[in-house]
Amino acid sequence: MSSTFTQEDELIIRREFEKLRLAALRRCADQDQYDLVLKAFEFANEAHRNVRRRSGEPYIIHPIAVARIVVQEIGLGCKSICAALLHDVVEDTEYTADDIRGVFGDKIASLVDGLTKIKTALDNDNLKEKPTRSLQAENFKRILLTLNDDARIVLIKLADRLHNIRTIQFMPEYKREKILSETMYIFIPLAHRLGLYNIKSEMEDVWMQYNEPMEYRRIDGELESLMQSKGDDIETFVSEVDGILKANNVQARIIKRLKSPYSIWRKMQLKHIPFEQIFDTYAVRIIFSPKPGASERDQCWNIFSNITGRFHYNPNRVRDWVSEPKVNGYESLHVTVMYMGMWIEVQIRSERMNAIAERGVAAHWAYKRTQVGDLSDDTRIDRWLKYVQDILENPDANALQFLDDVHQELLTSEIYVFTPTGDSRSLPKGSTALDFAFSVHSQIGCHAIAAKVNMKLVTLSTVLRNGDQVEIITSDNAKVKLEWLDFLKTSSARNAVMEAIKDMSKDNVSRGMNMLRQALADRNIQMQTRVLRKLVDYYKISGGKDDLYNKIGIGLIDLADLDTALKTNAPQREVQMWGFKLLEANAKHLKKEIEDGTVHFHTSDCCHPIPGDKVGGVMGDDKTLTIHKTSCPVYTNLAATQGDRILAVRWSKHFMMSYLARIAISGIDRMGILHEITDRVSNQFNINLRKISIEAHDEIFEGFIDLYVHDTADLDNIISSFEHINGIEKVTRVDIE
Repeated sequence: MSSTFTQEDELIIRREFEKLRLAALRRCADQDQYDLVLKAFEFANEAHRNVRRRSGEPYIIHPIAVARIVVQEIGLGCKSICAALLHDVVEDTEYTADDIRGVFGDKIASLVDGLTKIKTALDNDNLKEKPTRSLQAENFKRILLTLNDDARIVLIKLADRLHNIRTIQFMPEYKREKILSETMYIFIPLAHRLGLYNIKSEMEDVWMQYNEPMEYRRIDGELESLMQSKGDDIETFVSEVDGILKANNVQARIIKRLKSPYSIWRKMQLKHIPFEQIFDTYAVRIIFSPKPGASERDQCWNIFSNITGRFHYNPNRVRDWVSEPKVNGYESLHVTVMYMGMWIEVQIRSERMNAIAERGVAAHWAYKRTQVGDLSDDTRIDRWLKYVQDILENPDANALQFLDDVHQELLTSEIYVFTPTGDSRSLPKGSTALDFAFSVHSQIGCHAIAAKVNMKLVTLSTVLRNGDQVEIITSDNAKVKLEWLDFLKTSSARNAVMEAIKDMSKDNVSRGMNMLRQALADRNIQMQTRVLRKLVDYYKISGGKDDLYNKIGIGLIDLADLDTALKTNAPQREVQMWGFKLLEANAKHLKKEIEDGTVHFHTSDCCHPIPGDKVGGVMGDDKTLTIHKTSCPVYTNLAATQGDRILAVRWSKHFMMSYLARIAISGIDRMGILHEITDRVSNQFNINLRKISIEAHDEIFEGFIDLYVHDTADLDNIISSFEHINGIEKVTRVDIE
């Protein structure tokens, strides 16, 4: 979109840049740096002249907004501000990387070049050829490869993605779904691991607004009502805390916050609890100026003592990240206290800790430069970055497996264990002694036979706890065992074992293929693509049919459950009444097959969508389109990593089919309540029950009901009706496991 800018457009551009200019002025070290920022703006402004975004505003507003995020929300400096202003110039205008290098030097040019490669990799909508299954995985691998060059590239890309998320309402729908899925799968975990919690939280909330809009509005409404009823109490609590701090000569500022709708919804989903049982809906953050001569950690605990001396606290909800910071450098001391009948989380941290908590790895490195003088310190965040680089540098790494590994690594909480000499090592929560062995060295892992944890002899499968001291016992005659894969947690250890097993047997694929072909022949089934796809899905194979054969050949997959696998993945009831449209350019080749009726549809058994749910389709090799809720983790992962398989699907307005849904129900038991529940379902709503499971204990009952409904409106009416039954306390829709 382009048209000659008006005088009003020019005023808007200058007004937006003025906000950036003031922020850059405070950040730049000298006049030369400040002048460089001005030059970058003028260069980018001229390059994007008369070009508009989908929203209609001048395109240059986007680079300005990204640069503001870079300086104000992430805390990067002059060169990063310039790169943010110039990040779309090479991709979208006639200027080249050499032009940027000639005007702004090698460093800014390399940042812009890295950002251009990321954008080119992600934006594959214009590819003439049909993309491969692993194309998006390869693209994300390229993104993280920039960690080897300069981590600022990834940080600027996160700023770029954040502004795209803030303006996503102007995106076409198919692109919006692609961006949201990518954001949830890789950018949100990446922001979390790099310590950019505010960015992570904002991205999560936008994702929820589009993928779980009803739940978002409901929780947002609950939070608003809660603040109206409890807001005065929070203010009083803050005043009392302020008084406690002043009485103890602590110079600090206090910030209030509400837990985000997404984080509340996620906790409700994981723990199967209602909104009322979320402990830390409110949080009060104490940010203190440290006193000279005393450690910040000791001052955190002194404030903790002052607060808990006045308010009752929950000892099970104390979180100490000042003694052992998180892997991304996050330091804070959390305690949940009781006040006026509500739980309030109090977060205690110094100004330095708060800067790192809000700006993540950028602030971490800034403080290292100030206090250490260089970036050579082997801190946890540096070790994590090196870990990712080691994965990236493995030439044999399968792209999809790599993405699964890094995705899991980004999400996993960490524990800290110690070597016999007292060195601290970070491992994912749930890691075993054998994981620790492989983290020390692959040869130690391959020859491990046992371990000592806290001086006590244990098996290699022993799960480690925070603070354990671990010693590995090895033997030159020991060999890798297949069963190790059953209890290894870390992807690096699992990959090392798989490589060792692969070296032990070169004909695993051939052996596995023959074993599967014979097993299928015994059942009069041919080894067709459709059958293989079912087995790949059932056994959760990420590397395709060869990976399936390999795992069968080495005994990792036991074909004893083949009948179950084939039955579970049998074609489901096809949905005949769908209304949908193809929005993606690379899906046009399917139009004829759909018109001919050779493309079939069925609903997914992992999320059980029903009419009214926001859904998307995943195209299989056998021309079967599987329908998922867009909030389904399986759909999110597929949309992020194999986006060429995703099609936009809409429910038809003309259907009278029934779909399976589950309602969780709890309350106070009384005579006849079960009869009243079933009577309403069968007689009032004329809906079929599939299963009901209710358990009562100590006059309290809880359970679930599986029933067939036509759409979400049916389900909402049933839930509303149940809520009016005497004795029922809570009714919610839950996913069918």
